Amino acid sequence: MSTLLIMAAGIGSRYGTLKQIDRLGPSGETIIDYSVYDAVRAGIEKVVFVIRRDIEKDFHDVVLNKLKDYVDVDYVFQELTDVPQATFISKDRVKPWGTAHAIWVANKKIKGPFLAINADDFYGFLSFKKAAGFLSQRTNEEFLYCNIGYILKNTL
Repeated sequence: MSTLLIMAAGIGSRYGTLKQIDRLGPSGETIIDYSVYDAVRAGIEKVVFVIRRDIEKDFHDVVLNKLKDYVDVDYVFQELTDVPQATFISKDRVKPWGTAHAIWVANKKIKGPFLAINADDFYGFLSFKKAAGFLSQRTNEEFLYCNIGYILKNTL
């Protein structure tokens, strides 16, 4: 089963609100809605979100309740104390650890090939199609990776 991991625990301090659940489409769609739609069309079967505990209710209201009828969805909390053994944690740290940590905490919910994206970026169907195609052709190699790249001028 191929899984889409959506990292949605960011604070959005420069943006000012929870940009990962900001409604911007003509019917109130979020960027997450577009990403999940494209990923499911491309063959992804499960979606796992990495969120913060303090946004759980809003996330349920805006995202999870809408998607649960269309795709297998689950979530995990990104918490500062959920780190590999012997990792030093500063008592002053308040920001989430970032991408590698988000993937680390998702290991509780993902047991196979997966694609990781940011909740607040638009990737487009072709990116999901290429990634899902790669995941579906995965060999028995333990470590096999791919990265979907973009032409810089098309992203600015």
